[in-house]
Order: sequence, then C-alpha cells, then structure tokens
Amino acid sequence: MPGRTSRHRTFRRSLPFAAAALAASLLAGSAQADDPAPADATLTADLDALLADARLANAQTGIEVLDATTGQVVYARQPQALLTPASTLKTVTSAAALDLLGADYRFTTEVRTSGKRYGGTVVGDLVLRGGGDPTLLATDLDDLAARVAASGITSVTGRVLADGTRYDATPLGPGWAWDDEAYSYSPQISGLTVANDPEYLMDTVRVTIAPGAAGEAAKVTLNPAEAPMTFSGKVTTGAAGSATTADAERRRGNNELLLSGSIAAGSAPVTAWATVEDPSVYAGKVFAGALARHGVSVQRGVQAAGGAEDSQPLASHQSQTLAQLIVPMLKISNNGMAEHLTKEIGKVKGGRGDWATGVAQVQGFLKANGLGTPAGRQVDGSGLSRYDLITPAKMAGLLELAQSKPWFGAWYNALPVAGNPDRMVGGTLAARMRGTKAENNVHAKSGSMGGVDNLVGYATAPDGRRLVFAVLINDYAGTSPRPVLDAIAVRLATGPAATATATAGTAQQRAKSLTAPAAGAPEDAYTGTRWEDCEAVSHC
Repeated sequence: MPGRTSRHRTFRRSLPFAAAALAASLLAGSAQADDPAPADATLTADLDALLADARLANAQTGIEVLDATTGQVVYARQPQALLTPASTLKTVTSAAALDLLGADYRFTTEVRTSGKRYGGTVVGDLVLRGGGDPTLLATDLDDLAARVAASGITSVTGRVLADGTRYDATPLGPGWAWDDEAYSYSPQISGLTVANDPEYLMDTVRVTIAPGAAGEAAKVTLNPAEAPMTFSGKVTTGAAGSATTADAERRRGNNELLLSGSIAAGSAPVTAWATVEDPSVYAGKVFAGALARHGVSVQRGVQAAGGAEDSQPLASHQSQTLAQLIVPMLKISNNGMAEHLTKEIGKVKGGRGDWATGVAQVQGFLKANGLGTPAGRQVDGSGLSRYDLITPAKMAGLLELAQSKPWFGAWYNALPVAGNPDRMVGGTLAARMRGTKAENNVHAKSGSMGGVDNLVGYATAPDGRRLVFAVLINDYAGTSPRPVLDAIAVRLATGPAATATATAGTAQQRAKSLTAPAAGAPEDAYTGTRWEDCEAVSHC
C-alpha cells in the first residue's frame, strides 16, 4: 500500500495506543511536508457521541478507522482489545483462502468404480469420493448419476461407498454450542457433503409441513426425499384462521425429527431446516436415489468408505472457482463454506484436512503479511466459536492489506452491500442503512451472536476517499446496539461537510439523527426481531 509497508503496519499495531498518542504529541510542531493530515475533529466528535450511546454502557467496544490509501488511523478506541469476531472472521478465512489456494481454485467430486465391470454390471462398488466441495448440490449428484447411466452401467452388485475422508472425522468445530447442532447454521463438516438449495445450506434437509383438513394430521415431506430422517410426535391441522405453531426439531445425536404444534387449515405450508447426522452417508444416499431414478440399481445400499479403497475414475464434477464461491459465503454468511475452506487450506498447504492445520496456515498468512501480532485466538473459520478472539486493529489491517492483493476486486464485491435489496448483492446488509449515504456504498461483513454485534468493511466518503473500519461490540445485554453500528458506517459514508449541513448542532444531536431509522426503512429495521435470515437463530 502507498505510504505504509508491512513492517510499518506490524510496528504500528504492536505499539500500545497510549504510547502512540504520546509519540504523536511529542512530534507535533516538527511536522514535515509529508506528515499525515491532522485528525478530523468533527469525525472524532461524532464517533465519540455515537459510542456514548446508552446501549453500549456496559459493553466492550473496540473500533479502528483507517484512511484506506495511506493507512493513517483517523479514529480508534480500544483498537488492541481482544474481542469475539463472530462472522466477521469470515473476512480473514476468505482472504487467506484466496491468497493461499488462489482465486481460480476448484473442488472436485468423483465417482469411481471398485471391482470389475462386465457389460452393464459393476461387480463391486461405486465410490462417491468427496473433494471437500462446500457447494455440491443434489442436482450435481443427479448429473453424476446420469453420467454413470450414460456410460452403460445399469447394475452395481455392491454398494455406494460415501468417501468423506479428505477431511478429518471431527464434524463440529471447537467451542460450538451443543444446542446449535440441529440448526442449518451449524452443519457437520465432512469431505463429502450435499446441499439442496442455491444458498448452499450444506448437510441440511428441508422439512415442509402442509395442512390437511381441520382435525387431521398435517402432511410432512422432506427434500431431498432420501434424507435418513425418522419422525416422532405429530403436527395437527387446526381450524382455519388459528395460530400456526408447527415445528420440526431434530433430536441431538440422531436423525429423529420431533414434530409438534399445529398449522391452520387452508394456510400456506411452513418450512423448517434441520441438519443431518453423518453428512457423507447422507450425500451417498442422495446419490443412490439419483442412480435409481436413472435406471442404475445398487444391490447393497450405502455405507461410509474407509478412504483406502482401490478404485478407478468414472466421472467427476468441478465446483465453481473460489472467487465465485466466496460470494454466497460472505453475502449470506454461510458458516459451512467457511469451515470447508479452513480444512481445505489445511489439506492443501499443511497435508491435513483438520481445523488445527487449517487455522495454522491462516495464521501463517496473517504473519507473513505483517499481521501476526497480537496473536489473538482462532479455532475455526466461520466465527461460530466463542473461543475466537481478534482485535479491531488486526481486522482493519487485514482490510487495508487486501487492497494490495490481485484478488481484492472479487473479494470486495463479495462483501454485503448496505441497503441493496438483491439477496446476492446486499446479503446480510440488504435491509440495513437504506435511504442513507451508506446505501450501495458501504461494503462490509456483519457478525453477531448473543451479546455480540460487529461490522467491518469499507465506506467511501463524498470526496472519494475510501475508509476502512472495524467495529466490534461484545458483552452487551438488553437492547441491540445495531443502530450504533449502522450509524458509524453511515457517518463515514456521509462525510463531515454533508453531516454538518444535514444536521446542524452538537455532536450529540448529530448522533441522535444518525441512529434514527432512515425514511422508508423496514418497520423492524432496528428492533432486533429479525435482522438477517441467519440471525433468526442468532448466529451470523
């Protein structure tokens, strides 16, 4: 980056904030022509006023704002505090993946034969070998099955062996909450997994509950139909106009769905998502179902592969490029995709597809680029774990660094765009900051879980200057501080002159204006009731 090398960046971030302020004061009066411009007093006053909000009274808040071109710190408060990143950690994981694996990297899933072939019969097994693809869809498995049938195979005397051994056998990340396991944002991670929707909710089944006649049991269907789920309980059909309370909850540790509640007669079906135990075998069952539809019989069902089977290639499927895959990962905050990238980095660069190896490679990427200190703590790739800790300064440093990388354009465009209603543009920020200067301006990654709400990204001021910001709010209780997060981003996008013109008066008055919902914003825009789809279950 112009004006700041990696060595300089490391030094600045390792220097205590108070010492940096003292050094700056000692140097005042001896400024040279190329010294940084003085701090924006209006910006400082406005951000100070925003951070004085009562919703932050007992929370831990860290913030750093940089001039994206020079790296100059234009505002900071507790920039070296170690805080929980939640899903903002996906910026670290995706940047490391692009740098270490390459923007053109693809995942490959294979169908292989084990045994001998006699005409249309395979005497032996078919092996579905997972290559770690986090976006493998049921339709992709159907296409592979069609290609098996097109090769002339009509019968397999053995099994479909589902091979997820590219990654280790640990399906859930360190520190993940046990009561999250049934939900779509907490999928089990395997070298072979399947999704059945365009947002790549891997290792999940869609449960649809439709009403019958009043007093009768509701109809429950699964997609994919091959999902190995059993049912207990039931959903009843209530009178027309009655409340709908239908639910389908997966019991922990098995594939039993507990049905409960009721659905009103004549109402639209309701849909729930649940994770599935043993994702590789689940993918194998979906593949076996596709084979049957294409006229290929498998006599001995589906089993997990050991990974050492002698086999020959028959057909393969390649994913999109990594530059394309990070779009849904960042836009809609897909946790499973982030974890696959972490284990894939470990497999390709460290020889082991596990979290420890992948995280070590990610940390090596940060260290090699001058962002090794303070060490903080990272245990997964998505930020789902509360063990993860990072500083606002390191997060801002990553955003500054990324601009110098050849993959920056793809990465910047993959970040959610404030106020843009297109799901794959606005992503988790689609309903936020509408009707403000931040709309279609701020590119940023959100991250939240209970008591945590964060936002890191870029804002472009009216004069064209790009600012990097990282705001991490931890340990709040009660009313959501999200209006403050959004107001900070809006203030950075608005600029001092526009702010003063639009809202004359004190910094406190300007702060009050910035934290009010914008005209035309959704009615629940600042209530905390349903910010983002993934936050309906409080992890994003």
